[in-house]
Amino acid sequence: MRFFLLPLLLLAALSARAEPAASRALLPLFELAGIHLLCEQSAPLLQRGQGEAEQKRLAQLFAGEAFCLELATRVAARFDAVQQARERLDSPLARRFTALERAVGEQPEGLAEYRQRLLEQPPRGARLELVKRLDAAARTTELASLLRYEVGKTQALLALRARGENLDEAELQAQTQKQAEAIRQSSAQAVESFMLYAYRQMPSDQLAEYAALYEDASVSRLLAISLEVVPQLFAERREQLRR
Repeated sequence: MRFFLLPLLLLAALSARAEPAASRALLPLFELAGIHLLCEQSAPLLQRGQGEAEQKRLAQLFAGEAFCLELATRVAARFDAVQQARERLDSPLARRFTALERAVGEQPEGLAEYRQRLLEQPPRGARLELVKRLDAAARTTELASLLRYEVGKTQALLALRARGENLDEAELQAQTQKQAEAIRQSSAQAVESFMLYAYRQMPSDQLAEYAALYEDASVSRLLAISLEVVPQLFAERREQLRR
């Protein structure tokens, strides 16, 4: 029996060591796909308007690095196409588009002016359809909407707790669900104008190629699983806030 158990124990030990490695292997992919922004922005958004003690508690519960690592651990258990996804998300084409996105962040005034011009001169239909295709494939609106919605739910719970009230997760979901569609619509508009501006000088064929990159099965699955897991992580942390 001892000799039979030894290989099993060794296998368990190897698996235990491999799991953190597999999780950490996903962290660069999270950054390339924009998923890491959910981790990094959660605490700062939640802390707005909160007292010092509450800010510290939120900083601990929603610490970006720990949040992303836990997300990676759960995603890794269901995702085994790391290499395929990395080849697409870290390709020369993807890096060119990422550079354009970062440039907008460095000079946001141009985006504000562009959004004003869009009200007067709507974009061409074909170009707009390409942007919508990319948004759907990269799940950008979904990621942005999810962050805003989960932060809003958590802030609602904090406000209730401050008044001595409380709602369980099902009740909180019912109370805030009607806000989800409005959040999605405003997020979609913001994402659409951002992409139109950031990629305005990129040829349409390259924009189509970039969308196809995100439509690849490995990248699509990475995003889909992450979008399923993030609400679970928020719900678990809200449960700790209820204690």
